[in-house]
Amino acid sequence: MLVNLAVTAAAVLVLMLLTWGIGVRRRRHDGVDVVWGLGFAMIGVITALLADGPAWRRVLITALVAVWGLRLAWHIHRRNRDKDEDRRYVELMERASGNPHLYALYSVYLLQGLLMWVVSLPVQVGQYGDGPWVLAPLGVALWLVGFAFEAIGDAQLARFTADSANRGRVMDTGLWRYTRHPNYFGDACVWWGLFVLACHDWPGLVTVVGPATITYLLTRGSGKPMLEKSIRDRRPGYADYVERTSGFFPRPPKKA
Repeated sequence: MLVNLAVTAAAVLVLMLLTWGIGVRRRRHDGVDVVWGLGFAMIGVITALLADGPAWRRVLITALVAVWGLRLAWHIHRRNRDKDEDRRYVELMERASGNPHLYALYSVYLLQGLLMWVVSLPVQVGQYGDGPWVLAPLGVALWLVGFAFEAIGDAQLARFTADSANRGRVMDTGLWRYTRHPNYFGDACVWWGLFVLACHDWPGLVTVVGPATITYLLTRGSGKPMLEKSIRDRRPGYADYVERTSGFFPRPPKKA
């Protein structure tokens, strides 16, 4: 298993270096967001070819991570198509010291590659061993809940922002009525579900670092805090929305 974990780490490194090269050529680096989902699908496929677990488990885990990753990659590609570069990367390049592209290499690409490999540990370790299948239905159910929240939340927001009448308004209907970030909540559930699938043998328990890392990033790191700061600056009504709506776990909004 350790050798194969090294193989996936090398594959992620190559992927990120290639993505960085394309970003330098395009003179914009937000394409790495599309590669984020594709990278997880790649890790799942490589592990499925190398692992020694039962075929049904390898196929199941790989299919789940691939469906999640490919949908996310397509969604981000479609959202960013024909638009200016994401402001996060513009600001990053503006504050870079020295060569901005080299700065992007280690502060964006290599960092995201490391995080990708760590978060994907349940997908990798879960494809080894021949433990009981009893936890599989729970893991799949949690994945389904997460995938639904993420996909439906993204679709609802896309329709909302596509309507010019909503310009400057805050999305507070559909799933967005119950949580300010249904896509982030869904993302976390997907990875906790994959972690449960990895727990058929004791090494899977160690991979809790994966879902714990992505949950922290979404709630305390580069996810919710950075996004909400940006929205507060652009949309005055967002402060009221924050007061009445859960920041992560879905629940009925507070009454005014």
